[in-house]
Amino acid sequence: MSFEQISLDKQEGIALLTLNRPDRMNAFTTQMMLDIVAALDECDADDAVRAVIFTGAGERAYCAGADLGGGAATFDYDKRTDKAVALPDGVAPTPVRADGSIDWSHPLVRDSGGRVSLRIFEAKKPVLGAINGAAVGIGATMTLPMDARLASDTARYGFVFARRGIVPEAASSWFLPRLVGIANAVDLCYSGRLISAEEARDKGLVQSVHAPGELIDAAIAKAREMTEHSAPVSVALTRHMLWRMLGAPHPMSAHRWDSRAIYSRGRSPDAAEGVTSFLEKRAPDFTASVAEDYPWFDEFEDAPPYS
Repeated sequence: MSFEQISLDKQEGIALLTLNRPDRMNAFTTQMMLDIVAALDECDADDAVRAVIFTGAGERAYCAGADLGGGAATFDYDKRTDKAVALPDGVAPTPVRADGSIDWSHPLVRDSGGRVSLRIFEAKKPVLGAINGAAVGIGATMTLPMDARLASDTARYGFVFARRGIVPEAASSWFLPRLVGIANAVDLCYSGRLISAEEARDKGLVQSVHAPGELIDAAIAKAREMTEHSAPVSVALTRHMLWRMLGAPHPMSAHRWDSRAIYSRGRSPDAAEGVTSFLEKRAPDFTASVAEDYPWFDEFEDAPPYS
């Protein structure tokens, strides 16, 4: 596929997804959201892709947040011209009803950053961030559902929403406290202050800090470490199980999903190959396809509707 505001480069099992608006510090737009979602759809359907790495074009920023080119109306959805949402037949062109009330279930009310975060959350391949510069606003929150975040020593994180008169988005009120704890989350979000890559590492927001010229290689090495010797379908299913169980009310939920997954995977050729290759002291040759053989369990993986 061709994309307008990102690039996607696939090499030797790794898809490098680059936010590609360097003249605007890779600022986020609705079109970028659509491109990211389409690129992840493509990667999930391509069994040659084992992991996806996000980074930003240029040396200044990973993503400097929402594009503020709209000025004071940037966050006023009623006045935006880049909504780019295909409305179903019969759906009103605006969420504002005739009486002035808001239809909160209307598609135009949905946060576009949240659509990116949820699509990363649903990905069947490990997703990593190579944060090469400023990661501010949505540039910070879109990284939270990633499986690992590696940062350049020039990177800066900022959850600046309260300083812009809005609130954290991209489902970050769910993700951020789970990554850094509630005390760190409220500190970062209330103050909106910028933090260094080193402080982000200390808080658990990033796993490691690297010199700029070494960042992408380090991210690729980490992606290979995660995937090279593991069955792709097992990695995909494990990714969903671990992330979704963060919000489970009781370990019985995990036991129920574990039991179904173990039964399903145990009947697959991958399980036989995993044991046989270990006993024969050779590298495994897993053949099950993420695109074709992923065992979907509706009761655990079906997302609630947006309303």
